[in-house]
Amino acid sequence: MNEKIINWGIIGLGNIANKFAKDLITVRGAQLYAVASRTQEKADDFASKYGAIKAYNTYEALVKDTNIDAVYIATPHSMHKDNTLLCLNHGIAVLCEKPFAMNTDEVSTMISKAKESNVLLMEALWTYFLPHYEYVLQELKNKTFGKLLKVEADFGFYKKFDDSSRLFKKSLGGGSLLDIGIYPIFVALSTLGVPKNIKADATFFENGADSSCRMVFEYNDGVTAHLRSTLLEKTPTEAVFYCEKGTIKMNSGFFMPTTVTIHSGNKEKTIDFNYKTVGYNYEVLHFNALLREGKLESDIMTFDFSKQLIALLDQVRSQIKLEYS
Repeated sequence: MNEKIINWGIIGLGNIANKFAKDLITVRGAQLYAVASRTQEKADDFASKYGAIKAYNTYEALVKDTNIDAVYIATPHSMHKDNTLLCLNHGIAVLCEKPFAMNTDEVSTMISKAKESNVLLMEALWTYFLPHYEYVLQELKNKTFGKLLKVEADFGFYKKFDDSSRLFKKSLGGGSLLDIGIYPIFVALSTLGVPKNIKADATFFENGADSSCRMVFEYNDGVTAHLRSTLLEKTPTEAVFYCEKGTIKMNSGFFMPTTVTIHSGNKEKTIDFNYKTVGYNYEVLHFNALLREGKLESDIMTFDFSKQLIALLDQVRSQIKLEYS
């Protein structure tokens, strides 16, 4: 009952920040203290909507507020490194939205600064903390259905191309790979580890951002992961784990709260995890616990894991010849 209330700030007030704020205010022991946008009007509107105490029109003003314990960074990908360093330089713990940054060099710089400053830093890949994903990871670890032989994961939706939109703007890290391709790659990495070989090909929009990407990760003993991301069409957006004695499927919207269906022998069962929130509260609870315990790194979303994840994204980009300015 006497646990410290953690005062949160949010930098960048777009769509994902709204979802995060909606869940943050449901978490006991946490409050949305301050928000920051590039305009005072947007900051005021967001603060009013979610009950934030302070609203700032610059990120610099927010990080100077000494009442803030943690900041969630929800700006475009290309700004993650600079925004993270800004917070770390002011001794504020950072939960930075995925992808952690644009490339391995940027991620390494962020982690080095966090270690140097003795400040908690974590990549906000919320799927890792969702109960249905924790359940699947445990079933695979226990080898309930034998050895994992193959993984298939896709993430696709259609949106009309608009070069003015963050989603498509190459200079901001737009395109399918960093925005949604990271999720199928995350699935492969968290269940099979680092592959021994990668094959990838892609299609591109007229501005050079990738419109779709197909990847095959190859492991020892013929184990493979077949991964796909696309902004050209709606796909099932499922993650399927083929094991020796059965199949585990995270159903549509696998990266967010969903159900899990198990096929084994002639039996099939679907598990409903009875989610009541958007799903961001689970990573908030984990991050709050780390802060209260004085931890400087997550034991789930570790620095090594984030480095491996961005390294895989870099390797795929190299294969499909995708470069960001």
